[in-house]
Amino acid sequence: MSFHEISFPQAIALGARGGPERRTQIVTAASGREERNQLWAHSRRRYNAGYGLRSLADIDMLIAFFEERRGRLYGFRFRDRADHRSTPPGQPITATDQTLGEGDGQETKFQLIKRYGGDHAVWTRDILKPVHGSVVVAVGGAQVSSGWSVNTKTGVVTFNDPPGNGQSVKAGFEFDVPVRFDTDLLEIDLEDFAAGSIPDIPLIEVRP
Repeated sequence: MSFHEISFPQAIALGARGGPERRTQIVTAASGREERNQLWAHSRRRYNAGYGLRSLADIDMLIAFFEERRGRLYGFRFRDRADHRSTPPGQPITATDQTLGEGDGQETKFQLIKRYGGDHAVWTRDILKPVHGSVVVAVGGAQVSSGWSVNTKTGVVTFNDPPGNGQSVKAGFEFDVPVRFDTDLLEIDLEDFAAGSIPDIPLIEVRP
């Protein structure tokens, strides 16, 4: 296994910094006109967990977590406090937050997704690591509490019986980001840390 289904310490994750990264190639002609090319179809999250360290106890916790992951070898779950729900901050999660698809009377599996934007170029993100117990599902506009299950390792919702033809399948959920350490070296100077220096603890999203 290259991934451990364990969460990065929440107390440290709360103070981390980071967010989505994209890769765009820009070619500028002599006239100043630009040609822009999207090199990545999907964004990739990057974080620096060093900003979340507050005490020696945090450092001890981080070292233990790093050693158990063998540095960059094993991935793990990370809670992005800026983006970890199917709904905007401050709004309750409901079973109709995100549309997963439409039933055809045959398909039983639906991937959890989250949509961003809406006016010009909506981007759809697969949600691979939903939080256990947080997923709620609706079929045809009505919440259903049984007859389905969700794989918290892949984010796939499976129905016992396929939703009927034309019935919308929706869901609400909390989720984690699959990440790994982006370094094999933890360099923490305790004197610098005591003086307020922030160690560099890079994390990067793991793509399937």
